[in-house]
Amino acid sequence: MADMLVKLYNIEDGCPELEESLKKEGIHIVKALSPDKHRVLEFVQTFSEGWKSECEAAFANNPHTIYIAVKDQKVIGFAAYEATARGYFGPTGVSSEFRKKGIGRLLMLKCFHSMKELGYGYAIIGWAAR
Repeated sequence: MADMLVKLYNIEDGCPELEESLKKEGIHIVKALSPDKHRVLEFVQTFSEGWKSECEAAFANNPHTIYIAVKDQKVIGFAAYEATARGYFGPTGVSSEFRKKGIGRLLMLKCFHSMKELGYGYAIIGWAAR
């Protein structure tokens, strides 16, 4: 597997229709805050112990570099950036019962827009599956 580069200067503006549709289902995409840390890391650990460590690094950044998807105050998805290294996107994951709704796409786009605001022209997705 090889790294993938994403051109942030060409990134779409976002998906307001998708975001609105998810809100109608009670799903919100938000930047994670310090009080969220324990429940986010608990959720991430269900995917990978290594990803949990990366997300701990995302929480150590100021501001935090992690977005979460929440439904009924429960974490159902996450995406981090600048957790592995500067300019890197990931890790990311969505609970299996909530996949195929566009949550992962929206989480990723939120991260990409934050990276673009930091001045990056590209995001690196390490070891991207093809």
